[in-house]
Amino acid sequence: MQLFNKLLKKLIRTGRGRRSFLMASIGLSIAMLLILAAVQIQENYHELLYSKSNQDSVANFLVLNKELTDRNLGATALERAEITGLRNQSFVESVGILTASRFKASIQSRSDRFPFFTDIAFESVPKEFLDVNSKEWKWEPGEFFVPIIAPNMFLDFYNFQFSFSQNLPQLTQEIVKMIGFTVNVYDAQGKATSFTGRVVGFSDRISSLLVPQEFMDWANGQFAQSGEAKPSRVIVRTKDPGNPELVQYLQQNGLTTDADKTRFSRYRQVVTIVVRIAWITGVVMFAFAMLVFTLFIQLTIASSKDDISLLIGLGTSPRQLQRFLMRQFFPANIWIICVALLAIGVLQYLLHGWLVPQHVFIKPIPSPVLLVAAVLVLLVIWLVNLVTIKNYTRQVI
Repeated sequence: MQLFNKLLKKLIRTGRGRRSFLMASIGLSIAMLLILAAVQIQENYHELLYSKSNQDSVANFLVLNKELTDRNLGATALERAEITGLRNQSFVESVGILTASRFKASIQSRSDRFPFFTDIAFESVPKEFLDVNSKEWKWEPGEFFVPIIAPNMFLDFYNFQFSFSQNLPQLTQEIVKMIGFTVNVYDAQGKATSFTGRVVGFSDRISSLLVPQEFMDWANGQFAQSGEAKPSRVIVRTKDPGNPELVQYLQQNGLTTDADKTRFSRYRQVVTIVVRIAWITGVVMFAFAMLVFTLFIQLTIASSKDDISLLIGLGTSPRQLQRFLMRQFFPANIWIICVALLAIGVLQYLLHGWLVPQHVFIKPIPSPVLLVAAVLVLLVIWLVNLVTIKNYTRQVI
């Protein structure tokens, strides 16, 4: 048996055999790196889109309304069927109605240091769609204090435009929260009912002055100057505001939203194509590498045909020959996959460190799916090697 092993090793490890084996190993290494990298890229792509650490509490909520054109002036209300259709879309998690005030209202500062008065309109939205968490966000009939949520853009407008033109001091969020307001609500005859109001939070999600839903329902019932109105705006929660299907649905149904939140749709399509190309490239390279490695095994066996036939004639069993050849060819594949996994692990760690300062988060270690893929690829290589060795040793015998 030792003589048999020594003879085969000499046959396999000739100068020509070594070069062929090296070239086959290099090709297989490149293929392994590409196909396993494609798996990890896909996992990173999925994590960037759907993991909680990368979810954007602002971008994932879209305020929708009909696109205003010359044809639909005065007819931009959303029908119940349109809202139901929106709820039934796979890319929509939930839909909230933005209720507009149907009464006249004004708001004025109660502080002489910050004089302020303006006519105003309010909106309300269900609590689950708010990005402000305040214990004061509640109201019951009979209460005279009305909490208000203001958009951050209003404060920016005041601080960097309005205050300069009116020679007024700039205000921080905390200062604004300490200022009391008088909220006047007018009925159809112009009679005012006054409430005390105060800003309890600032929103980046909805660009309008918000009051609790309970107050809005009560005030519309008491002071509305018109009958029940259909909603003209809704807020939608979605996992992926850049989903091309979402963007296409909005375009087909004449709906519009903040373009900055959906502008990544085109980039998303490009990235998806790149990921698919990485998959295809990896599979093609893997198939090519397997072909080269299989041809190397075939040529090695064919070049040793006479010597192997002699050893078989001297009593060596075909099974012994096949086991020996598997031990010679297959372990190199294990090392190739291990090196590929190590390289991807290092690249993944470096990529994680590069993305963290940019507030983009992926795991610092490769996904468990990568290990499963490596095992499956190794199983395919084992089967190919086994079938190749069995077929060609039978031909030699």
